[in-house]
Amino acid sequence: MKWTKKIVFVLVVGFGLFYLIQQPEGAADAVKTVFGALVGAFQALVTFFTSLAA
Repeated sequence: MKWTKKIVFVLVVGFGLFYLIQQPEGAADAVKTVFGALVGAFQALVTFFTSLAA
């Protein structure tokens, strides 16, 4: 089972590197999208806890 996780990890990292090399603009857009989603989720949590404290 451990070796299966290692193989999957290597494949995912390999695909990520391949995608980064082949389409750097697309990879940058994907990172921006993920980062934007994380920022939005964090802002929602801050708003929620601020409303609880008020």
